[in-house]
Amino acid sequence: MLRRSVFAGIAILSVASAVLIAQKKDEGRNAPNTGYSDTPVIPKQTWKVHDIARPAPPMVTPGAKPGDPPSDAIVLFDGKDLSKWQGSSKGKLGDPKWTVKDGYMYAEKGSGDLVSKESFGDAQYHVEWASPVVIDGASQWRGNSGFIIQKRYEIQVLDSWNNPTYADGQAASIYGQWPPMVNVSRKPGEWQYYDIAWEAPRFEGGKMVKPPFVTVFHNGVLVHHHQELIGQMAHRAVRPFEEHPYEQPLALQDHDTRTRFRNIWVRKLKGYDTK
Repeated sequence: MLRRSVFAGIAILSVASAVLIAQKKDEGRNAPNTGYSDTPVIPKQTWKVHDIARPAPPMVTPGAKPGDPPSDAIVLFDGKDLSKWQGSSKGKLGDPKWTVKDGYMYAEKGSGDLVSKESFGDAQYHVEWASPVVIDGASQWRGNSGFIIQKRYEIQVLDSWNNPTYADGQAASIYGQWPPMVNVSRKPGEWQYYDIAWEAPRFEGGKMVKPPFVTVFHNGVLVHHHQELIGQMAHRAVRPFEEHPYEQPLALQDHDTRTRFRNIWVRKLKGYDTK
């Protein structure tokens, strides 16, 4: 009888312990502000592992469907007007002269470039574009335009569907520097898109202390992976870096072709642990 009583007592204690553990798990699952203050510091950070004091990332609402701007995006073109842009011709700014029609915009010959009124440093960009349906010209004269970050670093826009040209000048190239890793161009007239993560250069005392890097997705395919730039955009030349402010405008190039653009937005990137 004694042995049975001991075993029964042990069983009761085991059940009680299991209940307490389950209760603690439930309490932990529903407890607010959970975390730790007695864990080691993460290498190259000031925060501890699972740090209870580390700020939570700010909430951002994603777009309703792929390509739609999230809630923290700055929408530069929503298909309605050019209120976020200035025109640029021969270095002079003025009223924009591009045509807005059916939710997109394009440049007539001689319209000049577009330059955003707002400036950006580290940023995420989204742009959708389509080369003309009717093929007119070859090589660099088929649907040529440019998505020019900070007015001096160009991601090439071109009809590169069965259109031989120099590799560092085709669609999605870092113009004059790096071809895309693959060519994922769609047929003339079909809508395409770039998603771009841009790390702006840093300058101190007239010298560059950090070069720019870019990551580019063309139609959802990675074509540049954290690629370092070697200078500013240039045709038939290597143009070195020149000091400029951290934030600079975005520009769209008028290259005498009716390349269409729509759904252009930007997110300013602040980094980790910021509000």
